[in-house]
Parts: sequence; C-alpha cells; structure tokens
Amino acid sequence: MEYILDTANVSDIKYMNEYFPIAGVTTNPSIIAKEKTDFYGLVGSIRNIIGNEKMLHIQTTQKTAEKIVEEAEVLAKKVGGNLYIKIPVCDEGLKAASMLKRSGLNVGVTMTAIFTPQQALISAMAGADYVAPYVNRLDSISADGVGVVADIVTLFQNFDVKCKVLAASFKNVQQINDVALVGCHSVTANAELLKAAISHPMTDKAIQGFDADWQSVYGSSTILDF
Repeated sequence: MEYILDTANVSDIKYMNEYFPIAGVTTNPSIIAKEKTDFYGLVGSIRNIIGNEKMLHIQTTQKTAEKIVEEAEVLAKKVGGNLYIKIPVCDEGLKAASMLKRSGLNVGVTMTAIFTPQQALISAMAGADYVAPYVNRLDSISADGVGVVADIVTLFQNFDVKCKVLAASFKNVQQINDVALVGCHSVTANAELLKAAISHPMTDKAIQGFDADWQSVYGSSTILDF
C-alpha cells in the first residue's frame, strides 16, 4: 500500500514527510488555490521537502490535449523529479494521456475524477499509470465508493493491467481501511486522516501504562542513563 499525502500545505508536508512513510504528495487546483501563494514557489517547496524520488502529482489546468501536453512539458522542466500529471477523465484527457505516453516525456499520468469502473479501465488503456476514484463523493450520493474501487481492482486483475488504483476523497479512516481490504494499491488523504489512522485510545493507555510502570521503579532515568 502506498500512502500519499493530499495537500499543498507546506507545514503538513514537512511533518508527514518526517514522521510517516508517505510515498509522495497529491495536489489539485482547489488544494493549490487554498494556499493563496505563488504556484511555482509552492510546488518547488514541496519538491524540495519530499525530494526527487517521491511522487508529486500536479493537475493540469488546460482543456485540450495539446495544451495539456504543453503544460506537462513545462512542469517537467520546472518541477522535475518523480512527477505525475493529473488529468480529469474526458475525451481530451484520454487523448492527452496517449500523447504523453508516446512523447517520451519523463512524467507519469494520473487520471482523476474517476467515478465508474469503465472510466478507470479506459483510462488505463489510454496509458494512465494511476486512476483516482473518489470514494466519499460516491458515498455522498448513495453510491458505493469502496465497491467501485473493488470493481476497478478486479478489472485490472482480469486484464493484467499494470495501472494502479489511487483511491481519493476520504472522510474517515474506515473508508481507507475498506479500500485496502479490497486490494487498492494506494490511497491519498490529508494529514488529519493519516494521523487518525494510527490513533487509538487503547494505544494511548498502553503507552501511559509503560511509562508509569517504568517510573515506579526507575524514576526519571532512561535506558540511556544506565
């Protein structure tokens, strides 16, 4: 499982990159705009924090395939590293994915705004390296977000598709756990949810018990003091 941080907040990225085994960072135009700062300054800071080996997913703002490819070329030059171009699934997006794969440009393709298994499979056939189904947005309209992820995983297995499923749009840890159980390859979530994924009151209680038992015999001394 790849855990990817879904934010452009530099403070969150610094913290999570230091403490959590994140595989990279995903952004989109809404996330970028939320930071209200210079675009290239921001993505440059993110790249500097996570380094060149970890993934950075940046979404295109263009509407035609040719312009999407042009934007990808500029991003590859200015941002570099392990870069993925996020493209919403649509006619122009599928064309752009195929063009990028033929171009030889050293970037990956993440097809985003996926809501159906067929959108995902067609995106993979067009050359996408990742497809990003929106779990909670499906749940919010009484659809089955986890079920859609499971169906995509099954289709990819059936046809030996190398594209990975990058589940997105989560509101709780249970959704993240459920997509992991159906074989999802990667998830992207904000810092709050990833922190919540390792939190449990019984864990806190256990740690407090360890400390109390040690201090009852050795006081404030630590192993380093002996």
